[in-house]
Amino acid sequence: MTAESPVKFELVDINAILQTLPHRFPMLLIDRVINIRADYSGIGIKNVTFNEPAFQGHFPERPVYPGVMMIEAMAQTAGVIGIKSVEGTEKPRAVYFLTIDKCKFRKPVLPGDTIEYHMRSLGRRKTMWWFHGDAKVNGQVVAEADVGAMLTD
Repeated sequence: MTAESPVKFELVDINAILQTLPHRFPMLLIDRVINIRADYSGIGIKNVTFNEPAFQGHFPERPVYPGVMMIEAMAQTAGVIGIKSVEGTEKPRAVYFLTIDKCKFRKPVLPGDTIEYHMRSLGRRKTMWWFHGDAKVNGQVVAEADVGAMLTD
């Protein structure tokens, strides 16, 4: 068994996320990021509420949080981890999605759920990052994917 990597940032709150990412309502899909570790892993948190715009059409009779929004939230969590973790880098002007691989949706997410996006780095090349993410509700995996993104100046 290997020891966990040390925590570099215990909490990145919504105000720090707004200073880190260019995303804004309604496309900012994480509320905070916790336990960003030196090995470029961390956990994004999303509190799903019924009054979110996606539920107006997905689906009015049985609201289900859209899977594509969970994948975007994984990328946003990875972006916060990458930007906050690398010392000496300036805030990028944009974060662009590069890849989505091995994506699976396992269980619906409903209003009232809290999603934890458990992200860990798979690799990095210059300004490009790749992460594996497990979205969990109450400890159970509801979605997973490998995502890649590019940070730009």
